[in-house]
Amino acid sequence: MFTEDGRPSDDDPREHGPRLGDERTTLTETLRKCRLTLELKCDGLTAEQMAPRAVPPSTMSLLGLVRHLADVERATFRRLMAGQQAARWFGSLDDPDGDFDGAVADPTLVEQAWTIWRSEVDFATEFVATAPSLDIVADDPDNKHGSGGGAISLREVLVGMIEEYSRHLGHVDLLRECIDGRVGQ
Repeated sequence: MFTEDGRPSDDDPREHGPRLGDERTTLTETLRKCRLTLELKCDGLTAEQMAPRAVPPSTMSLLGLVRHLADVERATFRRLMAGQQAARWFGSLDDPDGDFDGAVADPTLVEQAWTIWRSEVDFATEFVATAPSLDIVADDPDNKHGSGGGAISLREVLVGMIEEYSRHLGHVDLLRECIDGRVGQ
């Protein structure tokens, strides 16, 4: 949330979640805050601002990161943990960087990316909320999710998602600052 002159407001929606919770609450609340930070940092930007690669030669853009994180959510919760057959939204074996390469300044593509990302976040949130425990495991034989090549628990998946968002939120901060100088929140 920002004031009319672009400064961070004192009302930060990330500060109103549960506190002093158990392990599941702590992990899910931390991940919720990471996801909300992505939305806050992209708030108010046009397609023309979301799509450019603001730090050449990197192919990273804010839109590319939204698309990338939608695919990471999908791979982690739908494919790995729920065992669903779900193809990537934005990339493929032929175009593994499709999440970034296809991120162009088109308002329809920006809206599509946010819709897909929110859908994947909703699925993940529901999956975690209804899981019988954080000890449920999935098999990650190719070590695509940090298991070392074997079983991985929901607990480890949540920590891995927090790491993924944390790493990219640093990129988001820098990209946003390059676009319009906005810092904070």
